[in-house]
Amino acid sequence: MINQNGKLVLYSGSSGVGKGTILKKLCEKDPNVWVSVSNTTRQPRVGEINGVHYHFITDEEFEKKIAEGGFLEHAGYCGHYYGTPLDPLNEKLAEGKTVFLEIEVEGALQVMKQIPDILSIFIVPPSFEELERRLRSRGTEDESTIEARLEKAKEEIGCRSRYTYNVINDDLDKAVQEVYDIIHQD
Repeated sequence: MINQNGKLVLYSGSSGVGKGTILKKLCEKDPNVWVSVSNTTRQPRVGEINGVHYHFITDEEFEKKIAEGGFLEHAGYCGHYYGTPLDPLNEKLAEGKTVFLEIEVEGALQVMKQIPDILSIFIVPPSFEELERRLRSRGTEDESTIEARLEKAKEEIGCRSRYTYNVINDDLDKAVQEVYDIIHQD
């Protein structure tokens, strides 16, 4: 089960919206923020480090962890598995950290069912055209992958009303401050 000493934050948005960039700046601003590192079966992108950006594991390892109940949530996304491992999550919550679960919408909806009152934030692109521009400018994926991510983004953006807060990432510093303000209210 989930340790409740810290604060758990569900954090989503479509691919290319700037979630990672916002979180990086948020972590610089607030040393109590810890970002859960998901497991995935996809290959690392250029510059991604195992254990920092993701724990890159095989399909077999992932399926074994599912069978052992080792994930808070898990889902398939664009042909690969993604999941939030429970053990490190509970360790950081026990330390009183503000733990961010940066996960896609399907996994987020699983978490919302388990923890209905979870603080949830959805990062929204300023426009769909800007989202497409950002995805293409990364230069990390082929055309069919970009098209799949854009199709998935339409579905995901349609779920944004399920989240407690929506933050539009049209100005990075403003978006970072808005997320900071949300996690520090109460």
